[in-house]
Amino acid sequence: MSYREEVARAAKLIQDRIRTVPKVAVVLGSGLGSLADSLEDAVTVPVAGIDRWPVSTAPGHAGRLVSGRLGDVPVLVMQGRVHYYEGYSPEEVAFPTRVLGEMGVPFYFATNASGGVSHDLSPGDLVVLHDHINLQGFNPLRGRNEDDWGPRFPDMTFTYDRELIAIAEEAASSLGERLKRGVYAAFPGPSFETPAEIRMIRTLGADLVGMSTIPEVIVARHMDMRVCVISCVANYAAGMKEAVMTHEQVMKEMGKAAGRLSRLLKSMVAILGSRVP
Repeated sequence: MSYREEVARAAKLIQDRIRTVPKVAVVLGSGLGSLADSLEDAVTVPVAGIDRWPVSTAPGHAGRLVSGRLGDVPVLVMQGRVHYYEGYSPEEVAFPTRVLGEMGVPFYFATNASGGVSHDLSPGDLVVLHDHINLQGFNPLRGRNEDDWGPRFPDMTFTYDRELIAIAEEAASSLGERLKRGVYAAFPGPSFETPAEIRMIRTLGADLVGMSTIPEVIVARHMDMRVCVISCVANYAAGMKEAVMTHEQVMKEMGKAAGRLSRLLKSMVAILGSRVP
């Protein structure tokens, strides 16, 4: 069975289980799985039961889909993602996003944990992305192009949807939450970056650094989904403080921010639902 056929089969399996086409897909990063508990009429789909669906081995990524409603808006929450550093191929990393696109989901919201590269950022800050720098060494669109998914050479100028950025900022303002804008750079991982690498990407214009998100976003745009990404700063990037970085530190900071991020996403979905049919 071809990759294209496997994507279509997975999309049908999920669609048969949830009985609706979600308006918004929300991908939750490290330690940010709590939003799924807020869904009404929730239906859970374990991804381990979906052929070809990659299962996360990273701590803080539950590996399940939860369908339901936030207010009147049908939403599909993906608790956890997979990463290139786990040993998955670019096609495998892209598979869940391909399935969401095949299902016809129009809006793709993602969250992640990041290191703060800009001196204006501190742990706990929430940042809406307006651009990215791909330093992971691969592009998930490499290989044969499926023309019904998207063009061979998709434009990335407006990868991060301007209207959705404005909605995110409006939602944050209504909650009294300060939401900054930033550029996200991704390395392949799993080692944290070196101080020299952080100085390099700061020179290139990055505000944040991580090991995920960009492959999914590229695929989402290729399939004409409208994208918004909220990043939570979990730590100062390497060399900015005299401290050793650990994943436990990341998880602790994300646990502290989970409630704020969940409220922000709910408000964003509510505003989107009131404005876009």
